[in-house]
Parts: sequence; structure tokens; C-alpha cells
Amino acid sequence: MAINCFQKRCISLFSFHFKESHIKLKGKSKSSQEWLLRHLKDPYVEKAKMGNFRCRSAFKLLEIDNKYKLLHPGQCILDCGAAPGSWTQVAVSKSNSDGKGTTKPRGMVIAVDILPILPVEGALVLGRTDLSSEEGLDRVKLALNGRLVDVLLSDMAPNATGVKEADHDSIIHLAYAVVRFGLGVSRTGASLLLKIWDGRSSTQLTNDISRFYNKVKRVKPFASRTNSAELYVLATDFKGLD
Repeated sequence: MAINCFQKRCISLFSFHFKESHIKLKGKSKSSQEWLLRHLKDPYVEKAKMGNFRCRSAFKLLEIDNKYKLLHPGQCILDCGAAPGSWTQVAVSKSNSDGKGTTKPRGMVIAVDILPILPVEGALVLGRTDLSSEEGLDRVKLALNGRLVDVLLSDMAPNATGVKEADHDSIIHLAYAVVRFGLGVSRTGASLLLKIWDGRSSTQLTNDISRFYNKVKRVKPFASRTNSAELYVLATDFKGLD
């Protein structure tokens, strides 16, 4: 049977990816091999490359924003746990903080992470900034320069230990830290989107957040892996503080 040019190209690409994955799997533990295989098969990984996003998580924010209309030109957006910067890329584009939409209001995006972050055009990047420290919080407040936040994003997560309940407690602790900080820097009517791993304290967290926001819901975008406990708490219409 004759093979046309398109078929030859498909066979060539399959061969390349097979060899590439085989090389990457050499010497890895079983759990690492399983993760790499999932990663190589993940359609969002390829979409991220095609869209010039730094990682696949960009599509989680894009999906949530497409459904709930969270991000708009002119907003001040604070992205916590921003590294490597894919959510920041989305925030810059949606808020027009890079000024490329000349007829739209220009926003402001601040990206914060305890890890270093490569520069993102249109964003103020604060790498090596620990939001659990007073010094880190002061650095973010200084960067805001008195401006109040319209949208507070947090894709932060602790290093997972593999112990489900301990990991859940750790990320809930981070979530409360973000919420507390947000109360002091958000404008009335602002929104909050933060990642958690579902577990015993999820309901208590959403109940506590609902004291300060008029609408709170838990969302799981399709871009989140189905076998993951990851979900997002979306809170809108901040009531403000007296």
C-alpha cells in the first residue's frame, strides 16, 4: 500500500515523540515515569506550546474566565504563586496591562512568587517574595502604591508530600493567608480565585470566605486533571471592610 506525504509525516512525528519519551523515561522511578507519560500525552501541554504559554495551567484560568467573565481591561490584578508565569500571561492579555490594546483601558498586573520568575511583558514581577512573611507582604503593598486590587489570583500550592491530609492542610493554610491579605488590599466588588486540594477543610474555607464575598463557589475546569483533587474557589463581589 502506498503511503502519502501526510502519512509519512505522521509516522515521523510519532517516531520522534516515541524516541523522545523513551529517552526521558530512562533512569526514572515508576511514579516519575507515570507522570512523564501523562505529561507527554496531555493535549493541554501541546496547546500551551502552540499558544506560547509557559505551562498548561493557563488554560485553567482561560476556561474559568470564559465562563465567569472574571478579567477585564483596566483591572489591577495580583497573581500569587505566579511562577512560571502562565496565569500572569493571561492576566496581562485580559487586563491590557501591556498597553497593546490601544483603545482599551490599561490595567496593572503584579506577579508574586517565592520562586524566581522570568520577566513577563506588561507585568511587575516580584520573584523570591514570600507572602507568608511581613517583608514579602510589605513588598507587594509597596508595588501596589495605594492602588486597590480588582482580582486576586492564587495558583499557589505547597510542595506535595504524598500524604493526602497533610498536603490538604498545607494548601488550606496557604489559602487562608491569601484571603487574609486580600481583605486589606481589595476594592469593594473585587474577585478572588484560589486553588485548593479538596478535603476535610474545603467547606469551612468556602464558608469563611462567604463572610466577605457575596458569591462563592467551587469550580473545577476541564483543564484540571480528572484524577486530581485540585479545584478552585471563586469568590466575587467583595463586600469590603468597615
